[in-house]
Amino acid sequence: MTHKPKHAVTGAYGYSGKYIATRLLAKQREVVTLTNSPGRPHLFGDLVPARPLSFAEPARLAAALADVDTLYNTYWVRFNHATFQHSEAVRNTLALFEAARAAGVRRIVHVSITQPDAHSPLEYFSGKAHLEQALRESGIGYAILRPAVIFGDEDILINNIAWALRAFPVFGVFGDGSYRLRPIHVDDLAKLAVSAGALDDNCLIQAVGPEAYAYRELVEVIGKAINCERPILNIPPWLGYLVSRFIGYCQHDVFITREEIRGLMSGLLDVEGPASGSIRLSEWCRANATHLGRHYASELARRRDRTTALVKELHRRGNKEEGHSCPA
Repeated sequence: MTHKPKHAVTGAYGYSGKYIATRLLAKQREVVTLTNSPGRPHLFGDLVPARPLSFAEPARLAAALADVDTLYNTYWVRFNHATFQHSEAVRNTLALFEAARAAGVRRIVHVSITQPDAHSPLEYFSGKAHLEQALRESGIGYAILRPAVIFGDEDILINNIAWALRAFPVFGVFGDGSYRLRPIHVDDLAKLAVSAGALDDNCLIQAVGPEAYAYRELVEVIGKAINCERPILNIPPWLGYLVSRFIGYCQHDVFITREEIRGLMSGLLDVEGPASGSIRLSEWCRANATHLGRHYASELARRRDRTTALVKELHRRGNKEEGHSCPA
């Protein structure tokens, strides 16, 4: 019997990891997931068994990777919180890389961020830069993907912009809204990851879509797609942050952080060069206008209640709401 190389995906029961696992399965690959939530409801049945993502137990983590050829790493945290921190995510990822080295993993496909910088005052970008350097020095073959904004059915940023457009009579952008970003669809990212996993050479890929937007323009595109165009106001970043804090308080969530505002306004979500994805955000918004922004997408609620998140996903897939008019 021919041996089939095994592929491991961190968080295959979650967002981007789910799309990577789906594409691997479509190619008849044998897939496992490394996860801290082995009992989390998911759509794979027995096709993607879970193994422990035991960062604090190096030998156990290496054992979980012992028969793995390629590791796809999507593990990270979006912001600092009482229960998770960027610094912890960096330590955990370094432990994962070391376990992969000890286990003899051939290749790691690692999801990073546009414009990582070891000297950045923003932990998201400095942490990602530190991990890229560690991966390069690990001796393991690698591919590094650098996405900016990832959009798709389960995304948070694009959905919540649409939600705010539906919920409020005006929309405020931080400063003049001229800073740019290049969104990529989550399945385009997954396609890039799987293709990169099959390579032998080390590589770095700017994972960006075919459209680049100024932030103000992005809001206009989303508003037009959902038939909910609002007056767009230029507001000071501190005021925008206060409004965001209020929204987060009402939703028991973190709407956006100061660091995310600084990264966005500094142009760190934009890069030059050709697109590596093909799905256009503008077209995707129009195609998904019936349900885009109908409900607030909570980062913290997804972490607290995995079952509800799955039920909502199944509802989105099977029951698209009719019409997409904007409430008065």
